[in-house]
Amino acid sequence: MEKKIIAVVGATGLQGKGVVDALKKEGSFTVRAITRNPSNYQGNADEVVQGDLKDLDSLTQAFEGAYGVFVVTNFWEGADEKAQGKIAIQAAKNAKVNHFIWSTLPNVEKISNGKFEVPHFTGKAEVDQLVIDAGFENYTFVQPPFYFQNLTGQLGAQTQQDGSLGWTLPIHVSKKVIHMADIHDLGKVVAGAFLNPEKVGKGIYLALATELNSFQDVILAFKENGKEYTFNEVPAEVFSTFFEGAEEIAQMFSYFDSYQYMGPDSSERIQLANEIATEEFKSLKDWIKENK
Repeated sequence: MEKKIIAVVGATGLQGKGVVDALKKEGSFTVRAITRNPSNYQGNADEVVQGDLKDLDSLTQAFEGAYGVFVVTNFWEGADEKAQGKIAIQAAKNAKVNHFIWSTLPNVEKISNGKFEVPHFTGKAEVDQLVIDAGFENYTFVQPPFYFQNLTGQLGAQTQQDGSLGWTLPIHVSKKVIHMADIHDLGKVVAGAFLNPEKVGKGIYLALATELNSFQDVILAFKENGKEYTFNEVPAEVFSTFFEGAEEIAQMFSYFDSYQYMGPDSSERIQLANEIATEEFKSLKDWIKENK
């Protein structure tokens, strides 16, 4: 019997690559990578198609014949996430997609009653209602965590004033408030969701969070693998002056401090993601061993 097609938007990014790889490994679907530049694609998808979140016609064509689609937007590339979310939803409706999976995050402004402003969280959350209203037969929300990959990437250790390598951040080193995971493991959750629409296809939220860590936990995990890092806490208003865009990062850590990464009452979302995943998740210690 011919396999159903899953179209993966953002197939060259960390989330999308994890989704492609998990779907391929599980084996039940034909995997279609959607990218702006198909000629540059080097992933594991069965097929690759040109599609752009800014172009309704190209995305509609890219989704044609697909049973399900996974959609992620990239705030850090300057995306207008609400506009791109609208286009993705309309393209999926045009193509008669059955199961729409949207990569979202908690609505920080709503959770904090406007105390904190973190657009790269809330911009995605504001699309959730549009997905609900679209009338898909099946739709699911996945919430990615603080990536382990951030610890060697965007928020990697930097040389400190005393010459050590480490972090200077507006959060207490021992505060266990950051939900973390290997971002490639999000694919295991997404694959499980496509396999089980009867369980999670009516607007269920699945939050990937392998661990709830403090930066003290992070430093200890690296230390066990032979890397020594330091940590300095600074006030949010000081951190906000460090670089362009630091204000949003400071607000993000202040939100973590008050509500945790996934926000309050996240345990059910996290448990559901664990239950639906096609494989077990990787620990921070194992990830460090593999990537040091």
